[in-house]
Amino acid sequence: MDPKADGKTAFVFAGSGSFGAIQVGMLHALVAYGVRPDFVVGASVGAINCAYFAGNPTLAGIKQLEQLWCGLKRSSIFPMTFSRIAGLFSRSPSLVDSSGLRGLIEQHLPYRLLEQAELPLHVVATRQLHGQSVCLSSGPAVEAILASCAIPAIFPPVLVGKEYLIDGAISGNTPVTTAVALGATRLIVLPTGYACSLTQPPTSALASALHALNLLVLHQLVQDLELLADRFEVLVVPPLCPLAASVYDFSRASELIENAKQNTRHWLEGGGLHRHGIPGALRPHVD
Repeated sequence: MDPKADGKTAFVFAGSGSFGAIQVGMLHALVAYGVRPDFVVGASVGAINCAYFAGNPTLAGIKQLEQLWCGLKRSSIFPMTFSRIAGLFSRSPSLVDSSGLRGLIEQHLPYRLLEQAELPLHVVATRQLHGQSVCLSSGPAVEAILASCAIPAIFPPVLVGKEYLIDGAISGNTPVTTAVALGATRLIVLPTGYACSLTQPPTSALASALHALNLLVLHQLVQDLELLADRFEVLVVPPLCPLAASVYDFSRASELIENAKQNTRHWLEGGGLHRHGIPGALRPHVD
């Protein structure tokens, strides 16, 4: 299906924790199939993926992103120390130091400013003091990405310009609504989905918080997709389901990427780009 002559196609990345690996597999299949966006929009971990993709929107670039994901360790993204845990009872603004995530972005991102990416790139964050959504399209890339990933109480807020910003999911404005505001008439949404096959709740406080945020993002995304579906061309790449992994577990990145790659390839070959609608795997259900 060709995009409208006077419109633009956007890849939209929402995400949560280690499930961001799923988007890498989706990207590989889409690009191999010849699908290319006019611009990209992302929030939370989706901001990381769309930023790397915007810097090198080729199969070679996606392979580099895959290698990055397969080398991630939970301890480097969520380093837990006694002093940080004690910070819960003091004046510390966060449980986790974001220096590990900052170092990872600085080391691998091939540009310094958002406007230097090969594809137009837009990162969604939230103003900490007042809760409004903000779209960052220019300026320091590392700060914008860190801000979009700054889960309240887990990561510290990030000062961008004169404002402190936090996770883009908190404002309730998902990347799909931002993409429409930026002029997209065709949205190709790359969701991370959720752990649809869990039989027990997460066992740690941090894992529980990330799981809850994942469900919050998912519910808001589905609501926004339903509101937009009648007015725009909305195509949603099906997420993985069944899935029993934790958004706090980075050890399964290779498996998630490969499964998402195969799942997206089958969707494309089955005419996915010609079918609208929200996949059932995006809708949490009760048996």
